[in-house]
Amino acid sequence: MHRKLRLRNREDFSRIYRGGKSFANGQFVVYWSKQPSAEPFRLGVSASKKIGNAVVRNRMRRMIKEIVRHQANRIVPRTDFILIVRKPATLMKMKDMEKSVLHVLKKAGLLKSTSFSKEKQAD
Repeated sequence: MHRKLRLRNREDFSRIYRGGKSFANGQFVVYWSKQPSAEPFRLGVSASKKIGNAVVRNRMRRMIKEIVRHQANRIVPRTDFILIVRKPATLMKMKDMEKSVLHVLKKAGLLKSTSFSKEKQAD
C-alpha cells in the first residue's frame, strides 16, 4: 500500500474518532469521515495489545492493508477511514477476513456500487 494512502498523524486519527461515523461487525470496527484532500482515500489500521503480541498485531495490519489494496478500486473516494481489529479476527483465514472487511465497509457505505452488466460487457 502506498505511503500517501496511509493515515499516520495522531491528529487525523483523533479527528476521525471524534467527528466520524462508525460501523462494526464481530471482527472489525470502521470509523470514517469524508475528507476532500484524501485522494483517492486514506487508511489507518489500529490493533491494540489486547489482540496479541507484536507479531500478531503486525500480521493483522499487513493482511488488512493487502485486502484494502486489492479492493482499492471499489472504495469510495475522498474518504479517510480507520479499521480497528478485534480479537476474533486473529483466528480467521485470509479469505474469511477479506469477506469480513468487505462486509463492514459495505455496512458503512464505503464501497462503490458495482454493476455486473458493465463488467460483463468489458469481458
